[in-house]
Amino acid sequence: MRSRNEARPLVIGICGGSGSGKTYLLHLLKEKLGPQACLLSQDHYYKPLREQEKDLNGVPNFDRPGSIDQERFTRDLDLLREGKSIRLKEYTFNNPALQPRSLLLEAAGIIIVEGLFVFYFTGIRERLDLKVFVEAGEAASLERRLKRDQLERAYTETMVRYQWENHVKPAYENYLLPFREQADLIVSNRNDSRPDLQALLNLICINSK
Repeated sequence: MRSRNEARPLVIGICGGSGSGKTYLLHLLKEKLGPQACLLSQDHYYKPLREQEKDLNGVPNFDRPGSIDQERFTRDLDLLREGKSIRLKEYTFNNPALQPRSLLLEAAGIIIVEGLFVFYFTGIRERLDLKVFVEAGEAASLERRLKRDQLERAYTETMVRYQWENHVKPAYENYLLPFREQADLIVSNRNDSRPDLQALLNLICINSK
């Protein structure tokens, strides 16, 4: 946690591995905060498929910091912090069945920045007032990823399991886990429990004063 300029909005960074339940936590949080918060997702800053680095088997690896347009991500966060609105093109994870939408993000008193690398990117991390790390067991995370990627991203189970072993797990160990202990709050989001939303709301309330 760091001190902030009271004229600026409160910026909350939410980081967690794939399938950790970040989206579920964000849905609950946005439901509670309503229009006083806006959500800036790292997902919309993936570079085009042609620019993605491939592994030794020729498979694009989206689970590395270089897959993200970090400069544009940081610039848009600064615009929101300055009270300006931004417009984004929705990222559809290269699913040909989905038509990308144009998204308008309005400035708000609370900015929630979420994604795999929001703690790893120095420029993003330095702009965070609060850092929240979301975690779940590996079995639960993989199960969620399998369901999501087959349903929403047109991936086969074989593709999902390949990415999990070769891209997702190494990325978690190298780019996320080292920053876990720097978080102001660690949220457990397992299958058998509801994430501790109240603890996060209390932390936001304290730091918004």
